[in-house]
Amino acid sequence: MKDSSLKLNEIVILLIGCLLMAASINMFLNPHNIAPGGLTGISIIINSLTGLPIWLINIIFDIPLFIFAFKILSRKDALKTLVGIIFLTSSLKLTEGLADIKVTEDVLLSAISGAIVLGASLGLIFRINGSTGGTDLVALLANNFFPSISVPTLMGCADATIVILSGVVSRNIEIALYSAIALYIIVKVSDIIVEGINTSSSFTIISDKYKEIGEAITDELERGATILKGEGFYTSKEKNVLLVVVSKKQVITLKKLVNSIDPNSFIIITDIFEALGKGFKEI
Repeated sequence: MKDSSLKLNEIVILLIGCLLMAASINMFLNPHNIAPGGLTGISIIINSLTGLPIWLINIIFDIPLFIFAFKILSRKDALKTLVGIIFLTSSLKLTEGLADIKVTEDVLLSAISGAIVLGASLGLIFRINGSTGGTDLVALLANNFFPSISVPTLMGCADATIVILSGVVSRNIEIALYSAIALYIIVKVSDIIVEGINTSSSFTIISDKYKEIGEAITDELERGATILKGEGFYTSKEKNVLLVVVSKKQVITLKKLVNSIDPNSFIIITDIFEALGKGFKEI
């Protein structure tokens, strides 16, 4: 039976993530009506129309969504989501006063700053497979009715709709554009937090001088290499292919190294998010 309880580090990360998220909303995004998708975006739009506090709007929407989605989620995911909803609602209430701090009057700077902080907070929460409710629950529910459409696609549609609404409600197309910029930054920053900054590159090298290249890689770069067996499609000749993973700072050196040994070699360079094992991060 799987453990459905939350670990202490998961609770701490959820709390930190929710506090950062609430701070970014109250300090940067809400003062300028920037709604970069998600339930928080809906809350910002409704807040601008009614004056209701964001924390109250958030909990009003999240409770019924959580009840409907409870049957879909596993016990542990449901517990994480419930804790995330409670933490975020409390954090939004706790950080309300940050709206009075005029960090900047520049709307674009507010959109960028708020998005960076919000993206980092979401990345932390996603790293522990956590959730604060919102459009991800909506997407899970909608996926039951539209199983042919993936959950990420449904979330993207929901976020795009909220961004457009931000411009319609404010009667200012620039607000929608700022919201779109913020949404893009949030997605990119959260991806970096979850997957890490790509600090490595993979080289696929096809050359008749694969042995010389392999030896040079071992001697000069102190990296290992793997020989893969291939075959030319048109020539039907067997080819030995070198597969090498190096750090970013070694990319230029390796390209020059291969070119010096075999200028006619064929190289494919691929960015990789993470390399685990000897010479890189421990598994």
